[in-house]
Amino acid sequence: MAASMRLGRRGVFIALRAIKPNKLTVHNRLITQNKCQRTAGWAGSGFRQLFQSPSVCAGAAPLKVQMPALSPTMEEGNIVKWLKKEGDEVAAGDALCEIETDKAVVVMESSDDGTLAKILVQEGSRGVRLGTLIALMVGEGEDWKQVEIPALEPVTPTTAAPPPAAGSAPPLTTTPLASALKQLRLSPAARHILGTHGLDPHLAKATGPRGLITKEDALQLLSRSDKGHPAPPAAAVAAPAPATVSTPIAPSTGRPTFPPVSVPGKPGMPGTFTEIPASNVRRVIAQRLTQSKSTIPHAYASVDCDLAAVINLRKQLATENIKVSVNDFIIKAAAVSLREMPEVNVMWSGDGPQALDSIHISIAVATPRGLITPIIRDAANKGLQEISATAKALAQKARDGKLLPEEYQGGSFSISNLGMFGISEFSAVINPPQACILAVGGTRSKLTLAPQDPDGPVLRTQQLMTVTLSSDGRLVDDQLASRFLEKFRTNLEQPQRATLP
Repeated sequence: MAASMRLGRRGVFIALRAIKPNKLTVHNRLITQNKCQRTAGWAGSGFRQLFQSPSVCAGAAPLKVQMPALSPTMEEGNIVKWLKKEGDEVAAGDALCEIETDKAVVVMESSDDGTLAKILVQEGSRGVRLGTLIALMVGEGEDWKQVEIPALEPVTPTTAAPPPAAGSAPPLTTTPLASALKQLRLSPAARHILGTHGLDPHLAKATGPRGLITKEDALQLLSRSDKGHPAPPAAAVAAPAPATVSTPIAPSTGRPTFPPVSVPGKPGMPGTFTEIPASNVRRVIAQRLTQSKSTIPHAYASVDCDLAAVINLRKQLATENIKVSVNDFIIKAAAVSLREMPEVNVMWSGDGPQALDSIHISIAVATPRGLITPIIRDAANKGLQEISATAKALAQKARDGKLLPEEYQGGSFSISNLGMFGISEFSAVINPPQACILAVGGTRSKLTLAPQDPDGPVLRTQQLMTVTLSSDGRLVDDQLASRFLEKFRTNLEQPQRATLP
């Protein structure tokens, strides 16, 4: 029996020697050295080659999903919502996630087929720079759980100043306050009391062990501040004060000790504030407004328009179940005026004026994320009903944050209407690189004296509306702006003429 066992073991060893080792690439050998350390003692044997199989030790090669540029002015974006979860099958063209750009919330689509293996940037992440790796995918048929996660780029730490050499004298700028800041120690109760009441902890007298400011010390400082008596300087200051001067140490920043330094997140206290994170839309609005007011010479001109004919025409159309707003007449009149005066339909570039071939009217829409200007394209060639339907659809998409880039980029003239908010007259800021923006106020009734007839003077009521044109002085001078406003008023007060194609 013992002889049979020896023969059996000998046969097993002969079979193992007959196994040919697999040829591994340098990459697989590196993976094997990192992931298959347990077989290191079996060098040269068949066992090592079996456990070093690339299909076992190596992960699936990933397909990188990076933050894309979804608008020409986009520099960073926010991940609003992931529409796929890890392990879901993804086809080219499927929606992966919703990204908030500098204009709207845009759906990001996949450009490859495969499986979403790893989400690296979670929902709610803000300020994700372009090109940042946000997710990983694997190809069809690959195990998504074995995806290789690439190493992230290390963040270079800020170089700290070298410590002073031992035995060297301290710098001349060192103050007693600096040493007090280093030695300041507070108990949790004292920290809560001082932070709640906005008191400077350096003014508390520390009585605890090793300079600890206790709850009793904080309460004593609070009682002294309530009585209006000045608090003594911190006891941890080692430098003695001059015998003839007993002035408390002032902060190095020069700020007074009361009211306290502003602290976020504590409403109701003096000197406090609340931090409000700015969305990408708000940041871009701030940049463009600053750019407009600092680089474009604004000129302003106003005119009153009589809306009696527009109001009467709206009533007639309503009887035929055709509903259009006054703003639709304004858009149409502005587009027709631009067609009749193409010298106003221009924009400024780095080389000078550029005449535009198309008339695209941008309408300002207020949204919870800020102001955005969707575009009614070829407005001069559209009828009132088509303008009305397009404006309503674009305004709703703007409020929902679903505008596509081509729906808010490329306008040639802007209109901002605040009449529905009770604003009678205002001036708007030009939307660069456009040359003009028309600010529309609300309507008001005014009694005027009609031309005399055989029966004598007659009073009549006018429905007037004030519009203000903000124009780029480099492109549209005062004389040209005045002629444009006169043309606009004519087209608005005679709507039958303006609505002609």
